[in-house]
Formats: sequence, C-alpha cells, structure tokens
Amino acid sequence: MLLGAFLCLKLCLKLRQIQCLKNYQKNTTRLNKLQKRLRREVGSAIADYNMIEDGDKIMCCLSGGKDSYAMLDILMNLQQRAPIQFEIIAVNLDQKQPGFPEHVLPAYLDQLNVPYHILEKDTYSIVKDKIPEGKTTCSLCSRLRRGTLYSFAQRIGATKIALGHHRDDIIETLFLNMFFGGRMKAMPAKLLSDDGANVVIRPLAYCREKDLEEYASLKEFPIIPCNLCGSQENLKRAAVKDMLNQWDRQYPGRIETIFTAMQNTAPSQGVDREQFDFVSLKRDPDAPMRGDVAAEANLPAFDFLNIVENGHINLDATKRIEIVQTYKA
Repeated sequence: MLLGAFLCLKLCLKLRQIQCLKNYQKNTTRLNKLQKRLRREVGSAIADYNMIEDGDKIMCCLSGGKDSYAMLDILMNLQQRAPIQFEIIAVNLDQKQPGFPEHVLPAYLDQLNVPYHILEKDTYSIVKDKIPEGKTTCSLCSRLRRGTLYSFAQRIGATKIALGHHRDDIIETLFLNMFFGGRMKAMPAKLLSDDGANVVIRPLAYCREKDLEEYASLKEFPIIPCNLCGSQENLKRAAVKDMLNQWDRQYPGRIETIFTAMQNTAPSQGVDREQFDFVSLKRDPDAPMRGDVAAEANLPAFDFLNIVENGHINLDATKRIEIVQTYKA
C-alpha cells in the first residue's frame, strides 16, 4: 500500500514537472513573439519621428510601473543592435509618497548594470498642501515632476528625455481634452519643451497597453503600485479608459482606426481658424476646368437652358436629347 502511494506521488510530481515545462515553453514562445513586436513598434516610432540620433544621451524616466520598465528594457536591447551610438541613463524621482518602496528600483537597476540616478524631492507634501481633499492632484503633481526632471536633464547633459506613455495613453488624452477641456489635443510622440531646452520622446507611442501588461508579467518586472497617492480613483481618465476598452471589445479595430486618424489630420476640413486660414479663402476665376466640366466644355451644354425672369430654369427636353446623343457619339 505504501509502495502504491509512493508511486502515485512520484507520478503526480512527474506530471507536474511536464506541465510546468509545457507552460515554460509556451510562455517563452509568447515572450519571444511579444518582444519582437514591441521592439518593432518602438523601432518604427523612433524612425518615424527621428527620436534618437547618433551621440544622443537619453534620460530614461523610470517610475516603477510596467510601461517605464518595458521602455527601458526595449531601449537597452535596441542600443545593442542599433547602427548608431547613444547613451541611456535611468532616472527615478522619489516624490516621498507614503509607502513608496525605495529599495526596489536601485536593486533592479544594479542588476542591469545601467547608469542611474534616484532623485528625492518631496512634491507629495506640496501637492497635499495646495490641493483640497478629494480633488484630483495629478495636474499639479505632474507639473512639479516635469519641472524637476527637465532641470535634472539639463544638469546631466541629456539630449532627450524618454517617457513611457503608450498608444492608449495618447488616445485617452485626446478624449480627455475633447470631453473636459474643449480642445483637440493629445500627447505628441516627440515634443520640444516651451523653453526650447529639452526634447521629450515617447518611444512606446505605437505600443498597446495590453501588450505591455503581458510583457511586464512575462518578464516579471518588480512593479511598484501607481496608486500610492490615493487620487487614482477620482481620475476622469479611468472613465475614458473604460469607454475605450468597451469600444475595443464591441468594435475590434476601432482603437487602431482612431490612432490612424490622429496621424492623418486635415486642418482645411475642420473649423479651427488658428490651424487654417478660412477667412482668406477665395475662388480663382482663372482656375482651369476639371473633370466632367472640362470634358463637356466644347458641347453646347447651355443651348437648351432658358432662364426665366424669376430665376427658375426651363429645360427643353428635345434639345437635351440631341446634345446627349451628340456627346455619346
């Protein structure tokens, strides 16, 4: 009886090993495919917007979230394969949020053997002091964070600042500005700061969030929670994200179409007077005739029209038939 139990246990362990091996192989295959796609998308974005040039010093902003981890990982891989030379420096801003695990990022970055800096600035206390309880703190928090990072980039001589915003972030920002700001404005893939001192790039601009989530899970990045400030539940962005996710489930391909539309804007077909000079639009009396008008220019097309005094047009059916027959001949 003991022998039977032992053999049964041994068989169970063997089956479990086989299943673990199958899962490992499946995950490895999935990771390889996902990695290739993300690298291709990042490479395309970099090429399309000339994000990285030879000799650049890229300050890669690392928050501890899935997106910035993926960005750093992919950029480091591209750095080894790219035909140009560029530096990568990882930078994290510790904003002194309660419960922030200060040891996680240094331990991870030490393993990567990548140059990095951990900046410490208590912007959390400033935001809590300025923003009333229950109000969204993200706007002020992001401005303070941006100012700190911009200044540090200049201090270390960084030529580009890389942020981990992805395609979904860009689309969500478009709808947020439309719904709550009255502006057709999103996140550019490449941006020159207002003072002209810094260039911001978003290498993940073509990447889907769900791909980055899966990639982070398969790579087992040490994710730091993004809701330490406690304001995330009040964000309007969450409502827009839910709307877009519902569209994606109900109408597959809609999100891709929206992003494509953002890359194919036509100011002359809109109503924004700042983007197109509608006031000065005039017809050109000397413009050549085109299309059907040009083809019919030599026909006595107006011989059968009799314009009466009240402005209505009378049509002589007989002459019209003659003209049509002449045209067909």
